[in-house]
Parts: sequence; structure tokens; C-alpha cells
Amino acid sequence: MYDELIESGDLPLARKSVLPGTGFFLPDTLEEDLEAQQTEAALEGAEVAVIADPDADGLACVALLREAYDDIQNVPEPADDEDDDDVADEPLDEPEPTPHAVALIPASPHDVEDALARVAEYGDDGIDIFVCDLAPDRYEYVEDELAAALETADSVAWYDHHQWGDDVAQAVRDAGVDLVVGDSDEECSADVVYRSLEYDFEPMYEELAAVTRDHDLWLREDPRSDDLADYAYWTDPAEYVEVVREYGVDLPAWVEEYIAERRVEKEALIEQAVGRAELREIGGYTVGITYGRCSQNEVAEAMREQGADASVIVKPAGSASIRGTDEFDRCHEVAGKVNGGGHPKAAGCKPDIYDDMLDYANHWTTRGAVTKQVILDAFRQVVAEADAAEDTDADA
Repeated sequence: MYDELIESGDLPLARKSVLPGTGFFLPDTLEEDLEAQQTEAALEGAEVAVIADPDADGLACVALLREAYDDIQNVPEPADDEDDDDVADEPLDEPEPTPHAVALIPASPHDVEDALARVAEYGDDGIDIFVCDLAPDRYEYVEDELAAALETADSVAWYDHHQWGDDVAQAVRDAGVDLVVGDSDEECSADVVYRSLEYDFEPMYEELAAVTRDHDLWLREDPRSDDLADYAYWTDPAEYVEVVREYGVDLPAWVEEYIAERRVEKEALIEQAVGRAELREIGGYTVGITYGRCSQNEVAEAMREQGADASVIVKPAGSASIRGTDEFDRCHEVAGKVNGGGHPKAAGCKPDIYDDMLDYANHWTTRGAVTKQVILDAFRQVVAEADAAEDTDADA
């Protein structure tokens, strides 16, 4: 296949909005080989492995852990030059060749077990392992890989704030893991790490957790939280961690300029997705649903302003984000019906409905019609179950 057929960088915006990024078209085996090589390199000589979601919350956890373990920083110090006041705002140089003592192993909720297996294989015996901002839907998904990691590690701690089933949490603890799960309505994972580590952090790290929480829980009271979230999404995870350790939540001018440039396209993709939005009535709730490659939180907010109690954003790669409001707080239950999970007001899923590339072709050309229907059916099930439970309580 010609590279230009899967390279999306130069596509017209309308086409980019409905197709997945280049990485979607790469074989899993190629991606797995690359991840194995990167993990082996990152763990060389590492004392700690942090398996984390590479969003702002997960990466804030990495920053906290590196601070607690007194890990090196890769951000160069400003030059000692009285005539150069702008040197601290220049972009990062290449990272130092010295590996980190606290290695970052990025993982998504769908492949945390693979990350555990790689750390078990490439980590030194006696390594400390932390898993941050990730939650398995079922213990069976991680059982074997977690057992292998526990054999390699001196200790395994798991810090999260998603919705955990009681049986899953108990099984993880019984396996020998120090599991701490925060209240998903009150804390982000960085909050959990901040209060769980026996370390006296400087105030900048408390502020980092607080501003990260502002975006992760969609409070939106601090405008800096959107900057953190966007920068974490667009830049290399390793760069993000070291930049926030150096500058805190007040990002330098060169980062702000980078974010501003990227937001031009971001806003245009949001506009495309909002323009496709539809509102459906389900059991007394208004559900907004749309399709496109976009920033899901902003699109969900636009649908809320149009009257949606809950919103669904179906992505070209086949996954979907589900966002709730004070009126609807069962997003994790909806996601749980379609191969996903998350929080009461923020969840994600990827329905198991794609058998071959023809299914994906249909997904792109119909703007996610089948996925939309499957998720709307899950909404109907959750609402019906909630109504039945209320009737049962009323009769009791």
C-alpha cells in the first residue's frame, strides 16, 4: 500500500474528520515489536516502571513518581546569560541519553495487560512497578500478566480513580497488589498518587494534581487545565512529563505557541463533528450522538448546550467516548454493555463488531451507523434496568 493512502496529515479537513490516523493502518505485529523494543530500552537499568495512560492525568502520575524517586530531568537548564531573557522559553533539546530510573511505559485501558507482560519480561528482578490511571474491566484480562509482573517485581502498586468492580478490586488486592482507588467524582489519578506516596512534595506538584483534576473531571474552572490536556495529547509523553516537572502548570511561551497552532485544526475538527450531531430521546433522556476524529470533551459540551443529557462521540477507529451530565450519570454502565468502562459521567468503549476491513469501510462511509446503534441500544438497556430497579425499590 502506498504511504500517501494512509498518511492523513495532508488530507482536506472534511476527509481527515471521517478517517482514522495513520497508526490505525499499521499491523498490530509491527506495533507490538516497536513497543517491545521501546519497553526494553526504557527499562534498561530502571529501578521503577510506571505503566500509565499517556494522557495528562496518567503523565502527571509519572511526574509525581519521578519526583518522589529523585529521578533525573531531561529539560536543560537555562543558560547563565544576563543578556538572554528568553532562553528558558526555547524548545527542548534532544533528551539526554541517560535512561530514567523511573521508566514510563505508556498503555491504554485496552492493553494494560500487554504492558504488564512486557515489564515482567524486560524489567530487572526486584523492580518496583506502578500502574496509574488504568482499570481492567475484568480480572481475567490481567490475571496471568499481573502474576508474571509480581514474580519479577519487588512490589506492585496500582493507583486509579475509575469505576472498579468490587470483585475485580478484591482479586487484584488478593494477588498482592497495593491498590488505591479514588472517588471518581472527587479525584483524578494524580490526586491518588499525590496522597498515597510517603513523600513531601513541593507546592507545584499539588497544583499540578489540582489543575489536572480540573480537566479530567471536566470541572473547567481553571483555563490552564485545557492547555495541559491538549499538550499531553499532542506532544511526546516523555517531553510532557519533563516540561511539567520543570515549569509546573504555567507552561512556557514556546509550548503555548505550539498549542495555539495545533488548536486551529482542533477547532475545525470539533466544528465538523458538532455539525453531524443528532439528538435522540431515550427513556426520558436526550442523548446526543455524532461521529468524527475530534476532541470529544468539547464536542460533548456543545451537544450538552444543545440539550443533551448524555453525549456519544463515535471515532473513525471504531471506539467511542460517552459523556454524561448531572442529569445522566451512568456512562460507565452504558460503556460496560459494549466492551468498555470508565466513570459515571465519562466513559469509553469499542464495540466488538468489526470482523474485517469491510466492516471498517462501512463504518467510515456510514459515519459509524452500526456503532451508533449498538451504543444507543446500550443506553436503552441501562435506562430500562434503572427504571426496573426503581420500581422494585418502590414496591419493597
